[in-house]
Parts: sequence; C-alpha cells; structure tokens
Amino acid sequence: APRGRRGYGSGEYLHRSIVPTMHYQKSLPRLPVPKLEDTIRRYLNAQKPLLNDDQFRKTEDLAHQFEKGIGRQLHEQLVAQDNQNKHTSYITGPWFDMYLKAREPVVLNFNAFMSFYPDPKSEYNDQLIRATNMTVSAIRFMKTLRAGYLEPEVFHLNPQKSDTKLFKRFIRFVPPSLSWFGAYMVNAYPLDMSQYFRLFNSTRLPKLNRDELYTDEKAKHLLVLRNGNFYVFDVIDKDGNMVKASEIQAHLKYILNDNSPAPAFPLGYLSSENRDTWALLRKNLLDNGNEEALQKVDSALFCLSLDDFSVKDLTHLSHTMLHGNGANRWYDKSFNLIITKDGMTGVNFEHSWGDGVAVLRFQNEIFKDSTGEPAVSPQSQPASVDSSRAVQRLDFKLNDALKAGITKAKQNFDSTVETLAVDMIQFQKGGKNLLKQKKVSPDAVAQLAFQMAFLRQYNQTVATYESCSTAAFKHGRTETIRPASIHTKKCSEAFVKEPSKHSTEELQKMIVECSEYHGRLTKEAAMGQGFDRHLFGLRCLALSKGTALPDFYQDQAYARLNHNILSTSTLNSPAVQLGGFGPVVPDGFGIAYQVHDDWIGCSISSYPTRNVKEFLQCINKSLEDIFNVLKRKK
Repeated sequence: APRGRRGYGSGEYLHRSIVPTMHYQKSLPRLPVPKLEDTIRRYLNAQKPLLNDDQFRKTEDLAHQFEKGIGRQLHEQLVAQDNQNKHTSYITGPWFDMYLKAREPVVLNFNAFMSFYPDPKSEYNDQLIRATNMTVSAIRFMKTLRAGYLEPEVFHLNPQKSDTKLFKRFIRFVPPSLSWFGAYMVNAYPLDMSQYFRLFNSTRLPKLNRDELYTDEKAKHLLVLRNGNFYVFDVIDKDGNMVKASEIQAHLKYILNDNSPAPAFPLGYLSSENRDTWALLRKNLLDNGNEEALQKVDSALFCLSLDDFSVKDLTHLSHTMLHGNGANRWYDKSFNLIITKDGMTGVNFEHSWGDGVAVLRFQNEIFKDSTGEPAVSPQSQPASVDSSRAVQRLDFKLNDALKAGITKAKQNFDSTVETLAVDMIQFQKGGKNLLKQKKVSPDAVAQLAFQMAFLRQYNQTVATYESCSTAAFKHGRTETIRPASIHTKKCSEAFVKEPSKHSTEELQKMIVECSEYHGRLTKEAAMGQGFDRHLFGLRCLALSKGTALPDFYQDQAYARLNHNILSTSTLNSPAVQLGGFGPVVPDGFGIAYQVHDDWIGCSISSYPTRNVKEFLQCINKSLEDIFNVLKRKK
C-alpha cells in the first residue's frame, strides 16, 4: 500500500543523502584544453577513412599549417582565457552559444526524448494514477535536490569500496574544496551537477539572434497541457511544502474531465517555430496583453502533457515522445513529461540547458519512486476540493497576426513531421554478456555494425558522431567520439565485400582491433581528450575576432567531417525503455541504441533521402555476421 506518511516531512523527499548534493562541486577537476598537436593528430586520424589520398594530403597540409601558424596563436589565447576563468570550463560559453544562437526549431533538431517502462503493476498505468504518481515523484525530486539531500552523482569504478555507508560517513567531513580527492583515492569520480538547477521552473525564451535561458525558482505551479489547452495550479504551498497527493490527483482529474473545446489556434505550435519567427511572435503576444499568461508558462515547475490517445506500438511511442502533436507540447520548457491515455510516459527535453546526464538521473529517480512508493493507488479517492477554483485555464488574447503566425507554424510543423520516419529493431541473438565473454567492447561492436551497415547500403564511410559525457570535469558538457576509423573501414570492407577471403581468425582479429581502438577513443573523450570541442573552441575564438576564418576551417573536408550523417547516442537505464532524436542533417540518421545483457535495441530516425527500414536490415545483418564470427572456434 502507498505510504500514508506523505506530507509529514520525510514524505516530501526521495531520500536524505548523508553527503550533501553539491559536496564535490567545488573541488571537481577542470576540463583540460588538449595539446594542439594531439588535437591535430586525432583530427587527421578521424579524417583518414573519409578521404581519398589526394584529399587527405590537402587536408593534412592545411592542418599542419594551422598547427604551426594561426592555430598556435588561437590555442595560446584559448589557454590564457581558460586560466582566467577557473570557475568554469573552456567549452561552456561556446557550447551555450552554439545551442542558443541556432535558429532552427528546437523540435526534431535539438530536443530529444527518453520514455519510461510501464509501471510493473498494470493497474497503476491508468492515466490519472500515473500522472499523479509521476508528478508527485518529480516534485519530491525537486525538493530533495533543492534541500541538498539528493545523493551526489558519482561514477564508481569500485563500488564495493566507495559506494558504502562507511565511505560516505568519512567523506562528508572532508571539506568541499578537498572532497574530490577523497573520492578519487577510492576510485570514485564525482560528476558535475551544475546543470541540475535548470531542470525545474525553467524555459528557453526565443530572442532575435540568441535565445535566453530563464529560471524562476520561486514559482509554485505546474503547467498542464491537454487537448491544446493550458492549465496551471499550485503544487507547492506558501510554506514550501508539497500540496497533498490527493489534491494533485483531484486537480488532474478535473483537467482530464474538462470538456472545453480544443483552441482554434493552439499556442503550442509557436514553440515549434524558427526561433527568430517565434521571437517576433512572442513580442507580439506580450504587447497584446498576454504577459501574465506567458509568465505562468515560462516559470512553471515543468510541463505535464496529457495526451488523449493510447500508444499503438513502439514506433508510435517514438513519434509521440519525439514530436507528438504540436498543440499539446511546449517544446521550450526544460522538459515536458508526457503521459498518454494508456499511461505510457516519457520526457521530451530541450537540449541547450543540459545534456542527457541530469535528465537521466531525474528519470531513474522518479521511476523508482513512483513505482516503488507510489503516492496514490487505483483505490485512492481524490480529495474533495474545489478544483474549479484551484485550477486556472490560461486564456490567450490573439490578434490576426498571431492567428496567422500559429496557422503558419502548424503548417510548417505538420509538413516537417510528415517527412520524418522512425523505426527500430531488437537484435535478439546476443548482447553485453556474450561480447564481454569474448573480450570485446559492446559499444564498439554496436558502432562497428553501424559502419558495416552503411557501407553495405550506400557503399561509403561517412562522418559519424557518438556523444560522450565529460561530466567528470567542472562544467563539462560532452565530447565527440569519432567511431569511423581506418580500423572499422578495413573490417567493414572485409565483412561486406570479401567475407570468403578472410579466415575466422583474421576476422576476429579485426573486430578486436576495432574494439581496442574504440575503447581508446572513448577513454580519451571521457577525459576531455577528444579533438572536436577543442577545434570548436578555437573556431569560436577566431570568429570573435571578426577577421577571416583560417583556411583550415574553410577546408571542404572540415565541413564534411562536421556534417554528421550518422549521429549516435546510447544509454543504459533500468527506467528507460526507449530513447530517440531526429537526424542532425537532412541526409542523416539519428541512431539511439542500447546494448542490453542479451539483446541490442536500435531506434533510428531519418528523412526521405535515407531509407531507415533498409538501414535497420543492414544493421541486423551486420550484427549477425559479427556475432557469428565471434562465436566460431578459431
């Protein structure tokens, strides 16, 4: 039975960590600026499989000129600047700018989604019950975080030693300026948590040329979207306590039963528009007497989107969580918690404020809490409160220009979404267990399969991106792993073009080579020793000078390497069933994948220039080939 002690102090929190949430933040190591010669070497290694000999020679010359000349000067300036800003990392400014200056719509281009497993107790997947439990758990997460009771995020290499009560009791007495070293001694790596505060009461505001992030931690209300209508009600009382779960349930029930018609001009579409277009329309909204209503939207704890349909299959789930119907989302909120009629739940999050790490931690915690200690049960009665007074439906005053703007936004949204294909496979013939037993990296094998599949389908090796978190450093964001290498190219060609020419032993040896190289790239990226962010930082510095961009950056090969046809990202979580994102270029694939113990899941998006069904068949064939070779005796 659900705890009856909600609202009695401890029921307000998920847990109370002995070590304060931000205990390690002050002593986190700083993100290193790599040596310029390392960056150039790594860059050329990544270019090698993408270019023919003539192209490579040209790119190599440009790279070495850059390294000796203007690149050296820029690098020294970047290092000097970094030394003057020890409170942050060299990538923070440029990376926020990259996201916030982008003018493309956030939906499909930047926002990603992760959807939860259903509640293991099927009767708890009722839309009202799950919405109440998820909302209560989310508020408890927020309160736990703000009180400093949330367990610090730590990567344990040896959990038997570091993930213990004893260690925590010791480390909490080590001052924050030294705490990181204490953890490092037992092989534990505390992670940066500077992004977490943007999870709640936050939104991305459209502005001309560069958007702004806005957070108002004083706001106490939740934003709920249903049928394109906007509702708000308080979930925190004047003393800072959570409103009773039974009252939240009553208000959500009231919203689910409200039969107000869908608005003729749903405001949600505006948040799916080009950012400059949206910025001008927002100014018009403000000038037209909607300031108070927009303030409610922008400052709300988060956006809860209640959809009026059930999910047919995993592909339908992906479309629903990735873009859904543009009327019932507010894509600018730090996240939308989306719950369908059959209780399928996911998070669609805006990407500029943070990377997957904070969102994933949030999802893991609220899944565990809402399923393990739910606030309400299917038998719970909603409180007998007057929801018609507590819940406010926002009313937006629209003039003709705004109506036209919404109509146009809807047309743009519908026509873009129509062209997006999403599909997936579950490869059932093996996973992490078998690969580890064969001493190869599961991630390397998945990435090798993507290279092999693209070669089989399109007969080429193309720019590939895999994101890697650099949260082990203060204000770290991500670094790029470049999975396409001379090793994966050679191995893919052997498997696809001339499988009979090679002995089992040779093929196995090639897979191991790919695995070792990929492992090295991954380790380098996690340690801040990739090349992409460094070159990006130098490029931003060059642009800020207003002089001509160095030749190195005007090389076609540089542009091609950054046109990531294969954009990939992986995660592992007991809470997340499925994740996904759109392609980052019009002729690309967006590849979200998970390597489980005994199977591998892939969810891929593309636009019409690429055939996602065929690509998935090629991935399946590649995985079969790799697993067959690994299982053979030499």
